[in-house]
Amino acid sequence: MSAYIPYGVYWSTPFAKWQGSLANLNALPLAAAVGKQALAARGYDMAQIDLAILGLTNPQKGSFYGLPYVTGLMGIDRVAGPTVQQACATSVRALQMAAQEVQCGTATSALLVMADRQSNGPVVYYPDPTGTGGYGTTEHWVPDNMGHDPYAKNPMLQTGENVAARYGISTAEQHDLKLHRYGQYQQALAHDRAFQKLYMADVPLTDSKFRKQTGVLSADEGIFPTTAEGLAKLKPVMPGGTVTFGGQTHPADGNAGAIVTTRDLARAASTNPNIEVEILGFGQARVEPGYMPMAPSPAAFNALKNDGLSIADIHAIKTHNPFAVNDIALARDTGFAWEKMNNYGSSIIWGHPQAPTGLRAIIELIEELVLRGGGVGLFTGCAAGDSGYATVLRVTDSRKG
Repeated sequence: MSAYIPYGVYWSTPFAKWQGSLANLNALPLAAAVGKQALAARGYDMAQIDLAILGLTNPQKGSFYGLPYVTGLMGIDRVAGPTVQQACATSVRALQMAAQEVQCGTATSALLVMADRQSNGPVVYYPDPTGTGGYGTTEHWVPDNMGHDPYAKNPMLQTGENVAARYGISTAEQHDLKLHRYGQYQQALAHDRAFQKLYMADVPLTDSKFRKQTGVLSADEGIFPTTAEGLAKLKPVMPGGTVTFGGQTHPADGNAGAIVTTRDLARAASTNPNIEVEILGFGQARVEPGYMPMAPSPAAFNALKNDGLSIADIHAIKTHNPFAVNDIALARDTGFAWEKMNNYGSSIIWGHPQAPTGLRAIIELIEELVLRGGGVGLFTGCAAGDSGYATVLRVTDSRKG
């Protein structure tokens, strides 16, 4: 695949806790404001953008207009493109679409904008004149869909329990992983958040109509302090189960973005022209109903196979891990120790806004590979519908020979 991400021309906001600082802000104008500011700060000429892709999983007011609404607000109102929804796989799907457009020559500079707000999700009314009394049905978009898969007939939490049972994963092992992930996240906070400041963009906080700025969100909000003693006090959420609140992630709000382009344009736009970020390929998979946390493994193997690689060629792995069992199952399937995955953090710590979750992890994967002097990285994660999606990247630093 001949598509590249200019080093440094990507960003993620901090992720804010459920009903926190971003709860009342429409995710679309917020993402437009942050994206415009982030591209300007990186000196990127937005006149080069000839395609944009919006990732959004929770409808917002105005989302019928989707991507054209966002690019209009960003000042590039001649740029068109689709709005993509694939649950927590949205970022990787959008990245693949952008890479394919660049490779096919139908775009030269594609903008990705991934935006979501779990807080204050919409309540959708579906008319049904044939229903009892002529009444329709109502869906609370976020909690109803977390609580029930209409095909597999189970809540998301049940998928974690199903995989824990199949792999023989205990609560204690899940807690060990969560505590380790919390320690890895502390690495990203070291030296005044030096790692996060490589990519993280501040969020201007305003009233709900975006008229008056009231503050700035500069760091993740709602991270749960995690200790072995605290985890030991938690009981499984489901009777007879193994997954506690400590063994899973939390809903959050935020957005992320990136540019995908040709090799020459990426080199010209990079904040460090010595560093090249090449998109090698993708893989997806779907497992049996009710076993969502297993899906990242076959997706990863498909991505590696498509790229002619094996797990032995991978230097770093980042995952979307809404449950601790995700990473334990992935480690057992691949032989890649879970302790070595997700350096600097992952979604089980910083939360789950859905569309931007994967892109933030991919950005952190790039920065981790840069810090180690280059290498090949794998991102893989699960998504609603017992599916998984993975991508493989190569980072090269010409200064390292």
